[in-house]
Amino acid sequence: MTISVVHTPDAWWVLTPTGAAKVNTSATTTAALLADRQAILAAATSRDIVPVDGLALVSPVTAPCRVVAQMTNFASHVKDTNGNPETVPLTFFRKTSGSISGPFDDVVRPAHVRLLDYEAEIGLVFGRETPVGTTITADNIADYVAGLVVTNDVSARDVQLPQTQFYEAKSYPTFTPVGPALVLLDADELKRFTDLRLQLWVNGELRQNMTAADMIYLPVQTLQALTRFQRLDAGDLLLTGTPVGTALSAPPKPVELVASLLPPAVKWKLFFSGQAHNPKYLKDGDVVETAIATDDGAIDLGRQRTVVRHAQ
Repeated sequence: MTISVVHTPDAWWVLTPTGAAKVNTSATTTAALLADRQAILAAATSRDIVPVDGLALVSPVTAPCRVVAQMTNFASHVKDTNGNPETVPLTFFRKTSGSISGPFDDVVRPAHVRLLDYEAEIGLVFGRETPVGTTITADNIADYVAGLVVTNDVSARDVQLPQTQFYEAKSYPTFTPVGPALVLLDADELKRFTDLRLQLWVNGELRQNMTAADMIYLPVQTLQALTRFQRLDAGDLLLTGTPVGTALSAPPKPVELVASLLPPAVKWKLFFSGQAHNPKYLKDGDVVETAIATDDGAIDLGRQRTVVRHAQ
């Protein structure tokens, strides 16, 4: 049975059917908490319960940590950008852990950003040291992946695309809302990964709705590639890609072909001029809600709710 852990500024809690039980631990980081499993298990059976609504939740993944993300990892998203899922390489990029924010914190759009986008993603949280060269298999992945979290890979598209790299555009403060819960899973539960459904709403309108079965590269294959060159430690976070439904969508192929013949400055000026009229990009006051769970509710990562605010 899954164990859902939430975090407040001064404590860790385990969610129970009747409320939240405090974890008796001195841990101040996710890594330290995951090393204190006995305290987590004890809290799961505690009768000393407080209402969850009274807790001011912050991200259950603490910074600093490594934040690694997969690029174009859902077939539906690749097709929407005029790509071929069968030829998309397994590609990673990094985000700064300074972008991590809580599940109910505001998402702050920097003043120079005009095209602010959203990406619902499943986050894998590592529970132990994973040195370069570690062999990850279907039989041992649960030894390394401690649990899962809801994440939103917020993206400044007008920064990302001309730079042809992702680090700055996805690393501004508040650009990685995480939580509400870190859901710890056993090996059998982790095998249901593809049953997880990612959903994202903007102002109540469902924008993204797809299961992880649409992924091109599943966690075992992903980690086999990642551990060839990247060390991971307890508390590190891997974002596993987003499905179709983001605000950004590729232009029709004939338009894309013509644009490819233009000088870069002209091409991007025309592209962003068109995107400026796209109403799906996030605006001040927009409410973004993201939820991830299996359809039968057996695994439920929770639901985050963030409000977009423009920097003054």
